[in-house]
Amino acid sequence: MLVRPEQLAAHLARGLRPLYVLHGDEPLLMQEAADALRAAARRQGCDEREVFTVSGAHFDWSSVLGAAREMSLFASSRLIEIRIPSGKPGKEGSEALQRYAESLPDGVVTLLMLPRLDGAALKSAWFAALDAAGVQLRIDGVPRPALPGWIAARLARQDQRVEDGPAGEQALAFFADRVEGNLLAAHQEISKLALLHPPGVLSAADIEAAVLDVARYDVRQLCAAVLDGQVSRALRMLQGLRDEGETAVGVHWQLANDLRDLARVRGALDAGRPLPVALSEARLWGPRQQLVERSVPRFSAGTLRRLLLAAAVCDGVVKGLGRSDWPADPWEALRRLVLMAVQAGGLPKRREGQPRARLALATGDAG
Repeated sequence: MLVRPEQLAAHLARGLRPLYVLHGDEPLLMQEAADALRAAARRQGCDEREVFTVSGAHFDWSSVLGAAREMSLFASSRLIEIRIPSGKPGKEGSEALQRYAESLPDGVVTLLMLPRLDGAALKSAWFAALDAAGVQLRIDGVPRPALPGWIAARLARQDQRVEDGPAGEQALAFFADRVEGNLLAAHQEISKLALLHPPGVLSAADIEAAVLDVARYDVRQLCAAVLDGQVSRALRMLQGLRDEGETAVGVHWQLANDLRDLARVRGALDAGRPLPVALSEARLWGPRQQLVERSVPRFSAGTLRRLLLAAAVCDGVVKGLGRSDWPADPWEALRRLVLMAVQAGGLPKRREGQPRARLALATGDAG
């Protein structure tokens, strides 16, 4: 059974199930969900807690199975945590987890913690057995469009809020920009505001003075911003990745790969294939499928060919093969490619009163 994180409190109020499976890649939300389950287990009488961390192929699964069936002399119920940092229990572990799920021990609440799982793991026999026997919580990060609302909700927990109207919206957007991709830091900054200011309304100046620039970006977020036409955000992410020590080669690889996927789907559509078939043939699923699906109508086949030629030139630059009509610095070359891709897809519509964005693109032939 799948329970969304925002449903967990209501679920626990109705009673605790014997098995919970948490999987995701957002440390703060994983920790909060696990803490809520531990607190519920203590209220139910689980006064003992055992933790098993599965590391390596030679983990002794019999110790887990044996511990679950041992009778406690001191507690009526126990909490057993099984942590699999790799997300891959192996053949022996897969069989052990299936046996465990088929005969859940009495008086034991089990919490299994996993990283974000790929499609193969989600379809595996061991995960299906766990899902059928208990409750799974998939813990995803907060996407950028939802981040201001998430921050506002967290501020409300400590009886604080931003100003009404555009000023408050801008303050939340500023906050989101500074903490994007780093919810743990966002939580710390929100907690700091509770220490610095009393309950009530926070001004934009209060937030700007208190919130540090602790954003953490990954290359996939950059590529999504590029294909979505978010020029300011894309350039901010590019600079952030550079400051964090990401390699120009790695950034280019992901961006070029997304452009190739987009070109494959565009070509399939132009050949008369339905969009679901085109996406399946390009082996796109989940968030990447959604990204390409909403981006492909804005790009023609000719435009994508020109972008792939530019990406090929940029590939040479980031690997040390300069071109006289391109910047010699790899990150400046990536900046040009980002701007070319954003401009090729068409800039998003401006809000009333917002200045028109100007992209300083070189006019030289990329090929």
